[in-house]
This record gives sequence, C-alpha cells and structure tokens, in this order.
Amino acid sequence: MTHTHSMASTASHGFRNRLAGAGRRLGWVGLVVATAYVSSVVMANWASTHWAALLLGPVTVPAGTLWAGVTFTLRDLLHESLGTRGVVTAITVGTGLSWVLATPQIAVASVVAFAVSETIDSAIYALLRGESPLQAVLGSNIAGLLVDSVLFVPLAFGSFTAVPGQLLGKAVATLLTVVVLWAVRRGRRAVS
Repeated sequence: MTHTHSMASTASHGFRNRLAGAGRRLGWVGLVVATAYVSSVVMANWASTHWAALLLGPVTVPAGTLWAGVTFTLRDLLHESLGTRGVVTAITVGTGLSWVLATPQIAVASVVAFAVSETIDSAIYALLRGESPLQAVLGSNIAGLLVDSVLFVPLAFGSFTAVPGQLLGKAVATLLTVVVLWAVRRGRRAVS
C-alpha cells in the first residue's frame, strides 16, 4: 500500500513539475511576444511621426506601415501565448507608450484604429485557429489591416491618399510574417 501511494505521489509530483516547466516556458514565450508586440506598436507610431513617407511611384507608404503590419501577427501569437487578457494588457501598454512618443493626432488615430482592428482581428483569429493556425493568421491579418488602414490613415493624415500604400505595406508585412511562421512550423515538424 505504501509503495503504491509512493508511486502515485512520485507520478503526481513529476506531472506537476512538467506542468510548471511548461508554464515557465509559456511565460517566457509570452513575455518575448508581448515585448515584441508593444515594441512594434510603438515603432509604428514613432516612425509615422518622425520619418517621411516612402513614395513608390503614385503610392504613398506611411513610414510606420511595416511595423504596424507586423503587429497583427504578433497579436495572434500573443493570443496563443498569453490569451485575451495578455492581448488587452499589451494593447493598453502599447497605446500608452505610443501616446508619449507620437503626436496627439497619430496617437488618437492609432488608438481608434487599433481598438477596432485588433478586436476584429482577434475575433476572426479565434474563429479560424482551429482549422489552421497559418490560415487564421492570414485571414485575421487581412481583415485587421483593411480596417486599420481605412481608419488610421484619414484620422492620422487627414485624407485617404495613403490608404493604398498602407494596405500594400501591411500586406507585405503579413506575407513576410506568415512565411516565417510557415518555415518555423516546417522546421519543427522536420525535427519531430
């Protein structure tokens, strides 16, 4: 009887240790993703405030566009690593820091656009993630970047002129991040 109890206790202790280790790894991953997310939000707003727009022929690409495009994928990864509360916390921190680093007009445009687009992005990601994580990232990013661009550009710059460039830049950022995620997943499968 004592031997059986001891084995059960050891098995239970081993399970708790594995669970605690997974939680620590998840915590570090969540911290890294949250830091990257907040940094990309801040960089998008800082670049939009301090750097000139890029002109590609007739298309105007606001300087923070690529950073803003990366935030959508990072938000999806944040959702996976820290859940909804982690996403809300990271959005709040990023918004607060953006307010300090950006002009009030850019900061307000960012708050409005991110609040709406991140909510839509999150809802679509949650719907699609069971089917395919990469499809979920792609689908939610497309919806998020469309909404974000249509709201952010006129609020930040007073016209819709830069919307095509904003869409282009964010689409490129989404494509690049999806390719990186695909390569990482493929690499993990090859190792397994």
